[in-house]
Amino acid sequence: MEGRRVAVIHGPNLNMLGKREIGIYGGKTMDQINQEIQTEAAKLKVELSFFQSNSEGGLVDYIHSCAGRIDGIVLNAGAYTHYSVALRDAIGAVKIPTVEVHISNIYKREIFRHTSLIAPVCIGQVCGFGSHSYILGLRALMEEKFDPWLV
Repeated sequence: MEGRRVAVIHGPNLNMLGKREIGIYGGKTMDQINQEIQTEAAKLKVELSFFQSNSEGGLVDYIHSCAGRIDGIVLNAGAYTHYSVALRDAIGAVKIPTVEVHISNIYKREIFRHTSLIAPVCIGQVCGFGSHSYILGLRALMEEKFDPWLV
């Protein structure tokens, strides 16, 4: 799977990691998490692009821009996971294999976080492993037996 290009996309408020709700999200900053992902990507020989936006439209535009240049997406959509039909439609439109990731276990939190509108257009979901959720999502994309046509 050498030579793959993967976009790591962080949604709203993830730029505040390390400063907000440390008991839920841990003390690592987004930059520290990106560095961890980059270290793993180097081992896998994967080229990464990182993007973060607090804006739903910014996330949709970036996902659209991935078409034809990115082989997979690791996406932590934050709160938009639970509410954004626009994000769901963007993922479905580009048909790029996407793994939904969350730092916390969304199923152990408030009931409104138990629903993911984007899950049906993602190849899978990883949650509850802290920043390691991103690494697991990246590894899932790199599985040789993965069939992108199942998206």
